[in-house]
Order: sequence, then structure tokens, then C-alpha cells
Amino acid sequence: MNKVRKLEEALNGVHDGMSVMIGGFLAVGTPLALVDELVKKQVKELTVIANDTAIPEQGIGKLIVNRQVKKAIVSHIGTNPETGRQLLAGELEVELTPQGTLAEKIRAGGSGLGGVLTPTGVGTIVEEGKQKIKVNNRDYLLELPLRSDVALIYAHKADKAGNLVFRRSARNFNPVMAMAADLVVALVGEVVEVGAIDPDEVMVPGIVVDYIVAEQGGMD
Repeated sequence: MNKVRKLEEALNGVHDGMSVMIGGFLAVGTPLALVDELVKKQVKELTVIANDTAIPEQGIGKLIVNRQVKKAIVSHIGTNPETGRQLLAGELEVELTPQGTLAEKIRAGGSGLGGVLTPTGVGTIVEEGKQKIKVNNRDYLLELPLRSDVALIYAHKADKAGNLVFRRSARNFNPVMAMAADLVVALVGEVVEVGAIDPDEVMVPGIVVDYIVAEQGGMD
């Protein structure tokens, strides 16, 4: 099956009120063209799950500035002053989650697990409202799995069946997000024919990828 689509077609299934995972770390490994298309589409009331909210002029930051996000589940917001301003004004809900915990919650969602146990946050405000479980006389927090309606990710290379290869730090959140969403759209730097990628190099199998968009300029 050829999963290559034009940009607009690949995002036809994204609508107001959806939850959207977006890969990347401060826009490195972020599918910038896909995010820009969301800005253009003016979809609103989104719940965005990502490492951060980038900067106002790039990536997820544009969605924040354009007031298309109602809730952000992220590890930090310090590089985007507009996120902090909207949070303090009560215009945006922000759920701050330790970075490793966020990655594991997403991994749990993609693997069908009931959650993960972590000592991170025990004894702090992070534990408020969460179940605490003692294992070998040590307290852990039960962090529930995260899934989303859509995942927008960036890959270095893909074949037309959607098998993905990531490059260096662009792996960050992209592979785990690809496993934890109902609709997965990947922006890729290079598209090759099926069979051109060694199976040992495949980092995300095409069976979980719905559409790929070939576009140069995505950061890897």
C-alpha cells in the first residue's frame, strides 16, 4: 500500500477538540510542515501532548500563539513566554509532567500497559491525585498511560509502505508517539521504494503509520 499523501490530504482527519501528539524537542525532530498546516486549518480546542511548546515563532509555539490549544501536556514551557502568559491568565491548561515520565506514559499507551511506576515526584505536588504504590519498601507513583487521537511525527526516511527510520536526536519522542495514536502522520525527509530499507534499520513498522508526507526542510 502506498501511504504517500499530499500535506492537506494527510491532515483531513484532524478536527477541533482532538488530542494530538507532536514529536520533537524544541522543534528538533518536529514535523514543522504538519504543524504549520494545523495552523492554516485553524483547528481549535486541541489537547497537545509534546515535550515542550517550542518558541512562539516555530512549531508548537505557533499553535499556542494562535490560541488553537486548550490544554498542553508537556515537560516544560520555559522557552515560550506566551504559554506562560496564557496559563497565568487562565486561558490555557498546562499539565507539567517530568520528561522521562512523559515518555514512559506514552510508551505505556502504545504498548497496551496499564501504566508505569516511578519514584519521580513522590513527596511533591506531582503526586497529588495519583495512586501511590509501595514496592520493596519504596513508594512509587502510578502514572497512567497516554494515547491520542493523532500523532504528528518526523522521520529521516520512509518507504512507501510507511516503514520509518529516524536519525540521531530526532528519535526523541517520535517513535513512541507513533505507537500511541489512532491516526499517525509522518513528515519524512526522503521517501524510497518498498524494499529499499533494510528491515534491520526499520525503527517504526509501517503497520502503525497511516500516512507519510514527503517534504524537504523538516529538521532532523
